[in-house]
Amino acid sequence: QLQLVESGGGSVQPGGSLRLSCTASGFILDDYAIGWFRQAPGKEREWVSCINRFGSITNYADSVKGRFTTSRDNAKNTAYLQMSGLKPEDTAVYYCATRLVICSGRQTDYAYWGQGTQVTVSS
Repeated sequence: QLQLVESGGGSVQPGGSLRLSCTASGFILDDYAIGWFRQAPGKEREWVSCINRFGSITNYADSVKGRFTTSRDNAKNTAYLQMSGLKPEDTAVYYCATRLVICSGRQTDYAYWGQGTQVTVSS
């Protein structure tokens, strides 16, 4: 069964950090770019970042640039989203998703999705 599982979400105070993980099972992540998306309460899901197949290219939404870093460890079949300087507006359910090789900011370009992990930033 092909599956993506996110983990690492939780509650943190403003200015804090969290690292999300996205682990694949049933398939190898090596051939895939990995996108991160988030959906805040009452809002549409939005693209956050992406890392290409080789980890050589990363892209970020303006809202998280300089605070979030995406990486991958293909040996562990896992991608990561390191989030620092968290703000209350970062509160959302975070999803990882995969598409072949190159990045895209369009949700419809992604074939496999995880179930999401909740991130709450509050004092």
